[in-house]
Amino acid sequence: MHIHLEDAGSGPPLVFIHGLGASMETWRECRALLQDRYRVLAVDLPGHGRSTIAAEPSEYTRDRVLQHLDHVVSALDDRPVFVGHSLGGYLTLAFAATRPDVLRGGVVLNTGPGFRDSAKREEWNDRSRRNAHRFAVPEPVADLNLQDDSIVMDRLSQIETPILFIAGGDDRPEYSSAGAYIERKMPSARLVVISGAGHVPQETHAEIVATQIDEFASGLPT
Repeated sequence: MHIHLEDAGSGPPLVFIHGLGASMETWRECRALLQDRYRVLAVDLPGHGRSTIAAEPSEYTRDRVLQHLDHVVSALDDRPVFVGHSLGGYLTLAFAATRPDVLRGGVVLNTGPGFRDSAKREEWNDRSRRNAHRFAVPEPVADLNLQDDSIVMDRLSQIETPILFIAGGDDRPEYSSAGAYIERKMPSARLVVISGAGHVPQETHAEIVATQIDEFASGLPT
């Protein structure tokens, strides 16, 4: 996994995680707007951006990526805030669900917590495999999007990590619904809907997204 650090600001580290088929470049404008106040890191997930395409299929699993993110966090001298879009948002929730008290907070954009029903998970996985070509990634890389359990859904009510959920008002309604569900279930979650934004508000509404991240991160306890 490729990591880029802009170590200009003095605030808590922000770790930006992109979605399937994207790269750290999706965060370029948001990072530029925040780097004077925060230590800004961005990652390219395995098989994306500047990361190499590994031959080993085990590199393209949620748990393997969470291990990579463990290494990112262990190299920091302060608890970070994860900022994840789509797949990156799910990874942020999964990290908070499986590693209590490690993150200072999490910002997730247009994502979901997964499915409890195994049939729905398999439907999701089949669709992800079929649509791998739409994300311009090889099928093994698209396996990062697969869900083999319901660990996030099962632990939502136990996650005490503060979460800001940002949904695009013009994106598919399922994301706003997911955000409302997370807001109800999690002790420290809040939903913000950006009117007129679609699936990638970090690109189309970067100033609004950066402002939301700043207000959220600056208000978190140390």
